[in-house]
Amino acid sequence: MTIDGAYAVCAGIAQREAKNFYYSFRVLPKHKRNAMCAVYAFMRRADDISDDETMPVVERRAVMSEWLEAWRAARRSGSSEDPIFVALNDTQKRFAIPDELLEDLVRGTTMDLEESLPGVVTVTETMANRAQTLQIYEDFDGLYRYCYLVASVVGLVCIRIFGYTDPRAEELAERTGVAFQLTNILRDVSEDAERGRIYLPLQDLRASGVDVRRLIGVVRRELKPEDSRTLLALEGGRAKSYYAAAEELLPLIDRDSRAALWVLVTIYRGLLEKIVAKNYDVFSERVSVSTSKKMLILGQGMGMAVRNRFLL
Repeated sequence: MTIDGAYAVCAGIAQREAKNFYYSFRVLPKHKRNAMCAVYAFMRRADDISDDETMPVVERRAVMSEWLEAWRAARRSGSSEDPIFVALNDTQKRFAIPDELLEDLVRGTTMDLEESLPGVVTVTETMANRAQTLQIYEDFDGLYRYCYLVASVVGLVCIRIFGYTDPRAEELAERTGVAFQLTNILRDVSEDAERGRIYLPLQDLRASGVDVRRLIGVVRRELKPEDSRTLLALEGGRAKSYYAAAEELLPLIDRDSRAALWVLVTIYRGLLEKIVAKNYDVFSERVSVSTSKKMLILGQGMGMAVRNRFLL
């Protein structure tokens, strides 16, 4: 497997699966675009193993452990038959991405496979003779740690590919990642609850006067969306405040990569704005940014990228 061939495999995975991320990859210089595709393909593989509900959780843990050991062996030897590992090894060398960040990335992916987690409690609610057991974070500190591992770490990897010299970029990338993940959490309340997970902290439910029973009632369409609006608006306001970090981060990364970050932030913030515009009704249908809107944002990003290259 040549390096070019390995990158081509990763690009195919990214084009097929990355959705919002792939729109931002398109405006990067080729060597950085390849690197982002390699990181995404690695992350996608970890997600696929973790989310494969055709396997029992115990089996998924075993498969994940075996896959991780194969990656670590590829890092030690510098060679592999797996195109994702080949491309990722090259990316790590080119952009000085430490193993620790990628280990954290996988750790975030596997959190939902753990039997118990610090700061997470289990509750059981019975409605209409149907019992459901759910895992829920106790407070925002615990949720922040989750957001850090599943999203901020991705941001910390990305800015190494984008390029930066000001150390403030790392904290800002961390906060931007939290903004993205909070947006995902708002969009996916129903889907997550059906899988037995509530990422809206119990502390916030209590502060909003929304108990778990009411939230599940809204998810099951037994109650109206407005019965959970106060809770979701609290989390939406928090996400909005974290997006401020993205504005500060943008001028700190290398000029040839700013358009990529702008595209990504604009799409994700647009998703949050759409959720707000729907009065936080994320239950009637899945909220998304339309493909036509994404293509418009991509076109603007490409124009920005061309202008920035002339200024280099």
